[in-house]
Amino acid sequence: MRNRLLLLLSLLLAPGAVSAEEVVIYRCTDAAGALTVQNMPCPKGQKQEKKAMQGITTVPMAPATTRTLMPAPPAPSPAPTPAATLAAPMSAEPTADASTKIDDAKRLPPPVLFQCTTHDNDSYLTEDSVAQSRCKTLRTVGLDGNPQTGAGQACEVVQDRCARVPDGALCDAWKKRRDETEVAWRFARPENIDKNKADFDRVARIVNETCSAGSR
Repeated sequence: MRNRLLLLLSLLLAPGAVSAEEVVIYRCTDAAGALTVQNMPCPKGQKQEKKAMQGITTVPMAPATTRTLMPAPPAPSPAPTPAATLAAPMSAEPTADASTKIDDAKRLPPPVLFQCTTHDNDSYLTEDSVAQSRCKTLRTVGLDGNPQTGAGQACEVVQDRCARVPDGALCDAWKKRRDETEVAWRFARPENIDKNKADFDRVARIVNETCSAGSR
């Protein structure tokens, strides 16, 4: 009974009932005395009580208001990108050997060198002031003066002719001496490499410490 009353009320309160209309309620009682309330006539054989009721005005629910989404605040503008940092200047050319930084005014004069010439017109530079002696081969002849019958070997001891290199040409002479010692080192036999390398290093140091790059 209670459930049916609730059903009836729900119909009266349905959202579709826009206006207040009259509603007829039927109260039915069967032979056993059971009471039924409904909105249609009672079945035959049941006691029926009819009652008209004023319907309840209901207003349909307004559609859900669409929320107006507020535009998201604009993202803060990124800070202006600073101008690209200028690349650091490329490093200067590798510094030369420390000895090349010597002020030209403070350089010592290069040591003395001698230009020597052998008996067969071969020339060389040397730091030794004493001329070298060499054995100049002599042709031998027989007792009759015939060179074809000569026997044995003979030579004449001669000295190289040496002269001091002028001061104005010493730097060029030392640079030539450096090049000669470098060739002697790089093409030396294995047993002479260390000795020739030490000689080259010594001469190169003299050039660096006494002669400027543009000197002659």
